[in-house]
Amino acid sequence: MSLFRPNIDRIEGYVPGEQPQTTDWVKLNTNENPYPPSPRVFEAIQAAATDRLRLYPDPIATEFRTVAAELFGVDADWVLPANGSDENLTIIIRSFVDPGELVVSPYPSYILYETLVEIQGGRHRRLPLNADWSWDMQTCRPLIEQAKLALVPNPNSPSGNRWSLDEIAELIPPQGMFVLDEAYGDFPDQPHCGEIFSRPAGERVIVTRSFSKSYSLAGIRMGFAVAHPDVITGMRKVKDSYNCDGIALAAATAALRDQQWMLENTAKIQKTRAILSATLVELGFNVVNSQANFVWATHPQREHREIFEALKQRNILVRFMTYPDVTYQDKPLTGLRVTIGTDEQNEILSAALREIV
Repeated sequence: MSLFRPNIDRIEGYVPGEQPQTTDWVKLNTNENPYPPSPRVFEAIQAAATDRLRLYPDPIATEFRTVAAELFGVDADWVLPANGSDENLTIIIRSFVDPGELVVSPYPSYILYETLVEIQGGRHRRLPLNADWSWDMQTCRPLIEQAKLALVPNPNSPSGNRWSLDEIAELIPPQGMFVLDEAYGDFPDQPHCGEIFSRPAGERVIVTRSFSKSYSLAGIRMGFAVAHPDVITGMRKVKDSYNCDGIALAAATAALRDQQWMLENTAKIQKTRAILSATLVELGFNVVNSQANFVWATHPQREHREIFEALKQRNILVRFMTYPDVTYQDKPLTGLRVTIGTDEQNEILSAALREIV
């Protein structure tokens, strides 16, 4: 007899990407940043590691919220920090979704959305994407009209494509909340911050951001949400009392203050992204025009799992992904999601692929 709630027994649970515990890997599987954090981050961590660690951190993260708000041109009461972007998603779903209520998100996309909805006891429906990663609005629109909550990553994962704000605005439920997940929001050729709030129904939009990607802080669990103050006030009731520790708050605040460091790193990643995409096309892959820190590559003649295994034998990790519910050319959709590494890592990967493919 199980003592777990029935919906916990039913779900499989989200499985993160592989994290090898040795350093002899070219690790391109979990969309981490290949470059180190700003030196200001290390200084801030050292400064925070004092006897004040015996005290609780600021429960509303006043300094952090003030700095983060400046990036979006809003007041600090528009910002809610969280223990990683994933915790923001958890807080949002707990705040707005009762058991049985409908939540929608695109597919193929970030599968954790579905897991979090199932844990809450909500109903999840997939918004199908076309083969070119555009929206099938004829199918999507009736679901959106019924949804209590819609979650959309932009740029999307695993594809890396980015939808326009006009397309995004059509996805806001008429009677529900909308989450624009911008975990990769600093990597597009032309990033934008907070423009969605000026659109109709902007008061029902929540933008989420991560420090794991552009700020090189995947090891410091930190993220934040931006939304109308009334929305943030309600979500604050749901979060843990001290959900962000003092070290994480110090590191993230310092990272935000060094925008030049972040922008220089993202520029290097954008340049390497273009080189890798061209190499993959040369090797016969189909590559989506990525606006993230990874690329989605498919090969019309080769089995993707075989390529993945051959790379792994060479101590190169990429992410093999399969979507059995989506058919492409009469087969379940599979592909390789490749994180953008350093130029040196890119050369190692490219040389290995030339041998394999």
